[in-house]
Amino acid sequence: MNLPQEYTDKMKRLLGDEYGAYMESFKEPRLYGLRANTLKITAEELRNKLDWQLEGIPWCKEGFYYDGESVRPAKHPFYNAGLFYIQEPSAMSVGAMLPVKPGDRVIDLCAAPGGKSTQAAAKLKGKGILVSNDISASRCKALLKNIELSGVPNCIITNEDPSRLADRFEGFFNRIIVDAPCSGEGMFRKDETAVRSWETHKTEFCCSLQRDILKAAARLLSGDGIIAYSTCTFAPEEDEGMIQEFLNENPDFELMDFDKSGGFIDGQPQWVKGGEELKKCGRLMPYKVKGEGHFLCLLHKKGEDDLIEPLRDRRADNRLLTDYFEFMDRYMNIDIRDDLVLHRESLFAVPFCLDLKGLRVMRSGLYLGDCRKNRFEPSQAFAMTLKKEDAKISLDFKQDDDDLKRYLRGESFNVDCADGWVLVCVEGYPLGWGKVQNSRLKNKYLPSWMTSN
Repeated sequence: MNLPQEYTDKMKRLLGDEYGAYMESFKEPRLYGLRANTLKITAEELRNKLDWQLEGIPWCKEGFYYDGESVRPAKHPFYNAGLFYIQEPSAMSVGAMLPVKPGDRVIDLCAAPGGKSTQAAAKLKGKGILVSNDISASRCKALLKNIELSGVPNCIITNEDPSRLADRFEGFFNRIIVDAPCSGEGMFRKDETAVRSWETHKTEFCCSLQRDILKAAARLLSGDGIIAYSTCTFAPEEDEGMIQEFLNENPDFELMDFDKSGGFIDGQPQWVKGGEELKKCGRLMPYKVKGEGHFLCLLHKKGEDDLIEPLRDRRADNRLLTDYFEFMDRYMNIDIRDDLVLHRESLFAVPFCLDLKGLRVMRSGLYLGDCRKNRFEPSQAFAMTLKKEDAKISLDFKQDDDDLKRYLRGESFNVDCADGWVLVCVEGYPLGWGKVQNSRLKNKYLPSWMTSN
């Protein structure tokens, strides 16, 4: 690989005797990873269901390496069922090390395409709140799909500058993820275009972005809260240097220890003439572990969590939801009647209560479906949060069934099934909806998700 001379000189100076081992790592093949979505399946269950050669990732108990040269996970119907998320192995470290429990208030400030958000969502188990934000509107489209595919019911997706969110929700969140935009040095082996990007987006430019995002994160965080700050660069200016600057300006913060047994090396304070506390930071280096590399630290805010009750969203008038309630009574074995919000004809379940007025919001809560004239049509997002037994009528296909392939392509076909709305599944895991009339299934799979298999 043709790396910039400026970069190699810098790494030689930082790594010293280990520089040769680092350069040798570029000759190693790219590594591929996937992570079990524990909202739907355990890591052990997923491993038993897939017939691929999988190897556990040391720093993430839900993660596995797979052979990317012979396996195409995104072509497997279990991917369409949201049973796993395809993610670079090192990137799994952030969600693995950030302590999140059900009921927490989590915000991911640079969330697209959604790997760390879906990891946090799995830990929340549908309780509490997750705000997944990205400043790029185009990247938010991929974020929305991955949140819905993973079956996350308690998420708000926003497309905002973090400072605007801090103006609205100061001190509200007790867990914050900042996977900061960076110079991407850890992406060089994976993506040669990252080298050209490095030459354009210098470290100084990235530091300016990181500084502003961290300032917003500090304002958003409650007392006794934690910020997970991460990058995929080795640049000390963006890593230890940025954290030392933050600690100098925010004496109410301190670095936390986390489990480094999976292969992390300590932070390097000598690279930035920083304090010894920077050793609590951690790095995954590509010549020491099987991964492209990542920097991570946990910043704890001293004090107590003084949660202020936020403004409650308006709720829907149940008199407008007759068709929805009829649908639920006729086709579902579960009952969702609380916290319903109607935006025009679209119905959402919104169990949290944030004032989102004036913000760019792509999705707030679980999109249940549309209340059209004299009927309710359930959404793809709703289907992805369900279990097979939640629906009164379902069709369940084996993963190699030809009708399953037809369904994922968006085709209609004959079925042996009662008339009405049916939840279509693969080996017990929901994929989406169909509507049966006279033994013919009209395909309701979301068009933008259809495959060409």
